[in-house]
Amino acid sequence: MPLVEFRPTPGINKEVTDYTGKGKWTDGDNVRFFQGSAQKIGGWEKFIPKSLVGAARDQHTWVDLEGTRYVAVGTDRKLYVVQEGIAYDITPLRRTQARTNPFTTNGTTSVLVTDSGHGAAEGSFVTFDSFSAVDGLDMNNEFEVTSVVNTAAYVVTHTGTASGSTASGGGSGNMKYQINPGPEFSVPAFGWGTDVWNVSTYGTPRTTSNVTLQARQWSLDNFGEDLIATALDGGTFTWDTSAGVSTRCVAVTNAPTASRLSLVSTPDRHLLLMGTEKTVGTASSQDDLLIRFSSQEDINTYQPTAENTAGSLRIADGSRIVAAERSRGQILVWTDTSLHSMQFIGPPFTFGLRQLGQNCGIIGQHAAVDINGISYWMSQDSFFLFDGAVKKLPCTVEQFIFDNINITASENAFVGHNGEFNEVLWFYAKTGSDQVNAVVAYNYLEGTWWIGTLDRTTWVDREVFDNPIATEYSADVVANNEVILGLTDGSSQLYLHEAGNDADGQAMTAFVKSGAVQIGQGDEFAFVSKLIPDIQDQSGVLNAKLEFKAYPNNSTSVTKTASFSDTTDFVSLRGRGREFTVNLVSNTTGTAWRAGTQRFDIQPDGRR
Repeated sequence: MPLVEFRPTPGINKEVTDYTGKGKWTDGDNVRFFQGSAQKIGGWEKFIPKSLVGAARDQHTWVDLEGTRYVAVGTDRKLYVVQEGIAYDITPLRRTQARTNPFTTNGTTSVLVTDSGHGAAEGSFVTFDSFSAVDGLDMNNEFEVTSVVNTAAYVVTHTGTASGSTASGGGSGNMKYQINPGPEFSVPAFGWGTDVWNVSTYGTPRTTSNVTLQARQWSLDNFGEDLIATALDGGTFTWDTSAGVSTRCVAVTNAPTASRLSLVSTPDRHLLLMGTEKTVGTASSQDDLLIRFSSQEDINTYQPTAENTAGSLRIADGSRIVAAERSRGQILVWTDTSLHSMQFIGPPFTFGLRQLGQNCGIIGQHAAVDINGISYWMSQDSFFLFDGAVKKLPCTVEQFIFDNINITASENAFVGHNGEFNEVLWFYAKTGSDQVNAVVAYNYLEGTWWIGTLDRTTWVDREVFDNPIATEYSADVVANNEVILGLTDGSSQLYLHEAGNDADGQAMTAFVKSGAVQIGQGDEFAFVSKLIPDIQDQSGVLNAKLEFKAYPNNSTSVTKTASFSDTTDFVSLRGRGREFTVNLVSNTTGTAWRAGTQRFDIQPDGRR
């Protein structure tokens, strides 16, 4: 018989069985589809050598007026700016207090700190300066709060052991408290007072709940060359680029103290605060559907007058604003159930608001991206696009994704754009994981999908820098960017992507698996004797694993493996079955490949 060509249609299709998936790719990891071919994704390497405290939840790049490039990273615990390969802690301070003799030692590493009305929580950060040593312990360092005793005292942990026990020591100095961290990941809310009125009985703690305590998110943007940063349900801060990396973010003057997110409108330059306060400065008045905007070119004015363009609008559909993105001629605003357009219309109303779609809400704050005026987003059960009309995006992995997603952690989903390969990538947490541990990607020019285990909590495309930059979170690794005494586990590493072929110097396993290959209608056994590989841009060794079966549901199968390099003419095989699947696999360092059309020498064969 003539050689049988093997070239499945591009893209992963998880909606089919192996048998009905004839002529398709049905599974894969770290393999994309570009210009019709399956190819291993590019590698990654560290962007900076040090890791940052906490789980990164947003990332933003920009260039100042002098041409200096910056990366801002907001984690659940800190806010950083990276300049010239060094990360600087610019987390805002919420309280600075002078105290005398606040430290009590007990001959251990634990130190009791007395400060009435400190407002710290476990995991908060405080820096002491100008104090005298206490029992051999230098307290002039940054500490993570180990535990909170009461509103007037808390405990920190030193790296040294006190030589004695002293009550109220340390002399006079200063205490500088950073804003309290938010939750590391989203969790169900249990206990007393959870859920709406008249659910269950009075005084009974809830053991199940539909209420979620959201992980700390950030929204990062620029007003000119300065950074704007808003913590989810917290304050809005600005970092003055010209003041240098030794300065911290400060609260925006006169801005609301509780907002869900922020965005700078262009070209009119208003600072938009969404899900914000009805009464500026009163956090208890926060309305999750209210949008408040500053006066034009003035981020410090929010009270509307006849002489400014400040004002507010309220969205009517949904229970909360979740996300917002700049698009062509408008700002797109998503609630949990709908999509809205916000457009600059000038005085006297400044902005106009109209609804674009219902039942098309978004899954998380960072789950939408706009590419050349077309927006793509991930909802709770589908993928959508808006190109003038809201459309559901056909997806060949939809059931696989949404049947295996952790809904509680879904608000941590993050979208990235990889313009070099025309890809939109959504990173999300699968069932059983509180943290992001999977990716689904869509090629918007070719209409193909791929899936994988790449776990990235943030991503920015190569606009300011030469490569995309992404972050990976490790829950059991202590950050090493700065010296913080008593620091617990949990750190994020920044990586440059599409750099080399390996996973930061380690082998990257990549595979793509096909549906069944058969002769005719599959009523005959086939004997495969030869594979003629067709691989482009290959380096290293690529393996082809062929799994032979007599029937689709056969519990027994036989696997034959053929390994080949870029100089291999053909590989001899001896495999038999009514059908077989093909799995292209690479798992060594330095490997790269792009699959063309493989050919098999297949002959009808009787069953022995």
